[in-house]
Amino acid sequence: MDSTPRSTRRRALAAGAAGLAFLLLCWEVAALAMGKEIILPSPARVLGSALALYSTPRFLADLSATFLRGLAAFGLSSLLGIAAGLASGLRPLFGAALAPILTAIRATPVLALVLIALLWFPAGFVPIFTAFLMAFPIMATSAAEGSRATDQRLLEMASLFRVPRREVFLRLRLPSAASHLIAGARSAIGISWKVVVAGEILSQPERALGSGMQSSRLLLESADVFAWALAAIALCGLSEWTFSLAARRAARHGL
Repeated sequence: MDSTPRSTRRRALAAGAAGLAFLLLCWEVAALAMGKEIILPSPARVLGSALALYSTPRFLADLSATFLRGLAAFGLSSLLGIAAGLASGLRPLFGAALAPILTAIRATPVLALVLIALLWFPAGFVPIFTAFLMAFPIMATSAAEGSRATDQRLLEMASLFRVPRREVFLRLRLPSAASHLIAGARSAIGISWKVVVAGEILSQPERALGSGMQSSRLLLESADVFAWALAAIALCGLSEWTFSLAARRAARHGL
């Protein structure tokens, strides 16, 4: 039986294509059963709207703006979350002080955060702020767990031989935390896009996928709403795939 990586990838692609075909079939059947394009347009109708929409300058500008917001939110949550998480793992008192803050952020509904942010920031920054708050606890928790995953025997040996703290951090703690950080980042990047688009729908910045989606909804252009949503899904999926690919390559080269 052929079990090479290439054949495994081919089987995975075939399974993914079959799953997508089944999803489209269910969508088509549901649209036919509904019989109302304004409620559930058919895949063909949405595809036509997407082809017409995606070639317009407005869509490209909106896509770029949403991409930059998602990238900013993920970057900020990663930098600050990793710093706070590592400090939390290395300093238990700091971790105890940070815990109720993370709990409060996790417990707050996204809609409430967006509404509060609307009082504080301009519309274009609201999605960034909201997505940052949603992704920050994920990264902080992952970094804290990773920092505590280091083999205690190695730490004791490093202490016995008086290895500098900087070397202990770079050569022991960071490599041990890598798998936790990658898993946390994969979750954070996915939630960042979702929250950014949700924040755009409510805050309505001038350029945004969420703004286009909301405008189409108000005009009762259901197929266009689906086309905007598909663009957001594709942006999220491509980002997660790119990140996973980069992480695998880095692991393969021992980075």
